[in-house]
Amino acid sequence: MTCAGTAMRAVWYRRHGPAHEVLETGDQPMPAPGEGEFLVRLHASAVNPADCNRRAGRGHAMEAPLVIPHSDGAGIVVATGPEADPSWRGRRVWLYNAQRGRAFGTAAQYVAIDGSLVAPLPDDLSFAQGACLGIPCMTAWCALFGDGSLEGRTVLVTGGAGAVGHYAVQLARWAGAQVLATVRSAEQAQIAVAAGAHRAFEAGDPALVERLLEAAGAAGIDRAVDVDFGPNLPVMSRVLATNGTIVAYASRGNEEPVLPFYPLLRRNVRLHAFYLATLPAGARRAAQEGIVGWLRTGRREHRVAACFPLERTADAHRAVEVGGKQGTVVVAIGDGTCVS
Repeated sequence: MTCAGTAMRAVWYRRHGPAHEVLETGDQPMPAPGEGEFLVRLHASAVNPADCNRRAGRGHAMEAPLVIPHSDGAGIVVATGPEADPSWRGRRVWLYNAQRGRAFGTAAQYVAIDGSLVAPLPDDLSFAQGACLGIPCMTAWCALFGDGSLEGRTVLVTGGAGAVGHYAVQLARWAGAQVLATVRSAEQAQIAVAAGAHRAFEAGDPALVERLLEAAGAAGIDRAVDVDFGPNLPVMSRVLATNGTIVAYASRGNEEPVLPFYPLLRRNVRLHAFYLATLPAGARRAAQEGIVGWLRTGRREHRVAACFPLERTADAHRAVEVGGKQGTVVVAIGDGTCVS
């Protein structure tokens, strides 16, 4: 549903391809909130790797003739639809999964979104910081806490300086775990340790298995949050504890890995191939509430890797795709400002 005669600035694509070739900027009709929806005036939109993959057509078909990209964002609720709680009007919020199963995401001045995908944004966070939460923090929370308490457990976070990993390190430390992380460089190791990792190791170290087991103790790793399952599997199969768990949310380096079945079976390892969008709604809602509670308990780190105005969304996509970013790439919308 749209508001007749009312336009908003937005970015969109009508076909798959490179960002600078297919992304267009201009006016689109402003949406009106439907049943159970909030209309959010967006101040910041985050660019996740999945947004770039959808725009490029990597593993995704065109979802509509015209797609406004991006799933995550932050802004202010300005209107509510039928059956939506009107008390949310005027509240600062962060949101996720805006462009999942629907055509219109957060690369625009406004988005109409189901109220279940919206959560309060504390006043001490900027909109740019709020946009960082979304899928990365939701993924980290659900991957960590889907199997019970972390108190006294040893947790391994691969990619501990990445968007998901950085939140996973902070959350696991807050929850009372011994936190180990793997990273790609000494600089990233400093980022992971600053976020709360007790120790960080370079993933390419030939002695990585021995170093992880020395840090974890003879029992091994209780829970692993894994950014690249296939390439990391040879290490994981040697360092996981009996009755340990791997929660893997990507495997770009090897999309069809061969499982070392019996080494995993003998230690009763649980493998959870994890995709946030299809997780039960109740679990996702609990994660939102948990994250808001965590945010209110003290200072948190939200790494804005780079910030671009809406008109330079193609540059933002490029910044994600070239790799090496440390944090989340954000698009500032209207009078939105980037404060890291």
